[in-house]
Amino acid sequence: MKNVVRILFDLILVAIGFLFIYPFIYMIWVSLTQSLSLGRIDFDFSKMSLINYYTIFKNYDFARYFFNSSFVVFCGVVLNLVCSALSGFAFAKLKIPYKNIIFAIYLSTMMVPGSAKLIPTFIIIKELGLINTHLALFLPAVSAFGTFLIKQFVEGVSDEITESAVLDGASEFQIFVHIMLPLMRPVLISLTIFTFIGIWNDFVWPLVVTTDSELHTLNLALSTLQSNYLANYGLIMAGSTLIFLPPFILYIILQKTFVEGIAMTGSKES
Repeated sequence: MKNVVRILFDLILVAIGFLFIYPFIYMIWVSLTQSLSLGRIDFDFSKMSLINYYTIFKNYDFARYFFNSSFVVFCGVVLNLVCSALSGFAFAKLKIPYKNIIFAIYLSTMMVPGSAKLIPTFIIIKELGLINTHLALFLPAVSAFGTFLIKQFVEGVSDEITESAVLDGASEFQIFVHIMLPLMRPVLISLTIFTFIGIWNDFVWPLVVTTDSELHTLNLALSTLQSNYLANYGLIMAGSTLIFLPPFILYIILQKTFVEGIAMTGSKES
């Protein structure tokens, strides 16, 4: 009886998993066909080709858009990791006057909806003269969430480690670089994935701060593939696949460390 229940349970899980996977299978399959309409999948391998991918790179300059997205994501991830690691370590281990109050105020910014921060952030970027620059695209990547994540992790590191380093004559910066950074590796990878996905999938912010088409990211470029009267769904799905694959591949590669980092931020040594 237990085996029957286990088999039924596994079948249900497989069915649920297929429901989640099917849209991605459909997207990739349509991207390999010259389809002007959406319908049931026709598994005719003779109709498969890479013509849609060739077209979007040749006729729609997707190579430039892919570079823009990759460059913005890389800079945004590096910037967020550096700022979050430094501030998280400072809030967790350094003796700073009123640091709990400062951290609470900083953390409260997470409660403000992104749409409410859009106009103030745009005004700041405009006053700095950064409209239509790559810097404007990745500068807002720094967030309180990264600091919170790093702080939670660092607080779980025993104070005996840092105290021993201080007794050996290590400075706070040396402790951060040589002791904390290697220990932070799992949580930094987790933050990398969060930041990567957040910037890579963002559509509204690039739309607001860029009017020059040469600075458009892949998400903005995808909107150019649909005309007013006719949609080439093969092209659209090819562009969607290009947007989907990089974060998916990154997560698959770093999945184990990502889960480990998230788990470790929730546990503290007594």
